[in-house]
Amino acid sequence: MHTYLDCYPCFVRQALEAARQLGADEQMQKTVLERVLELLKSIDLSFTPPQIGDQVHRLVRQELGDGDPYRAFKETATREALALLPRLRKVVKEAEDPLETGVRLSIAGNIIDAGVHSSYELWPTVQRVLSQPFAVEDMDPLRQSLANAPKVLYLADNAGETVFDRLLIECIEAPVVYAVKGGPILNDATVEDAQMAEVDRVAELLSTGSDAPGTILERCSKPFQRVFAEAPLVIAKGQANYETLSEQGSKVFFLLQAKCPVIARDLGVPVGGLVLRRGGVNAVNTA
Repeated sequence: MHTYLDCYPCFVRQALEAARQLGADEQMQKTVLERVLELLKSIDLSFTPPQIGDQVHRLVRQELGDGDPYRAFKETATREALALLPRLRKVVKEAEDPLETGVRLSIAGNIIDAGVHSSYELWPTVQRVLSQPFAVEDMDPLRQSLANAPKVLYLADNAGETVFDRLLIECIEAPVVYAVKGGPILNDATVEDAQMAEVDRVAELLSTGSDAPGTILERCSKPFQRVFAEAPLVIAKGQANYETLSEQGSKVFFLLQAKCPVIARDLGVPVGGLVLRRGGVNAVNTA
């Protein structure tokens, strides 16, 4: 997915919020914004939004002198999600279709996204997502793929959301490799964030070797590239993974909430739409 002009205000907002996360004074915030605006002048729109976001946030971290501006945000989000875990497990246990419920809860967790919202409400989002119709639903192809896959590669998105991913992983019979970022970027999950959510109890943790948003394969480590190439089934969480992997074929299933108007338009769904989409041009079933 290429970058749209509509993405530019979002890049600027993210840079400002990152500066404020660290308590930067107004002059430093202004300096950060000026540097980002200068960078955006020379950006090639054929790049994906995560490729540009990578450059923006690398510049921001350099200016602020902090490698993880969202550290506190991630820890708070994980604690809030863990506090809900007993209620969420009860929802899955009582569900007529535990797998679909696990998918929905995983998608509900995608509301924890500092790149789009600086605030969110977890339980009201869970309640909405459990009853809201899918905008795109490839549930049957996912069931069939899971039934035949000897192993699943699960690409994580954000810290805190990791707790919701645990619930879906617990519904999957095949062994799961859970891939996280190789370093901090926005509130994306790293190995440490996944361990805080105790995802390592239900899956093998793997670093992508990259600290860029989404999964930019050429930026990932060679070991991760091999795992991705050999994976028979990939579950890719969140908007940035859709932006970077939408051309990777039918073995990839995207799970997300369309929180951004640009991505909603690209997917052909309303903002707030629930998406379980199989990759590949002819592989989409609209609910």
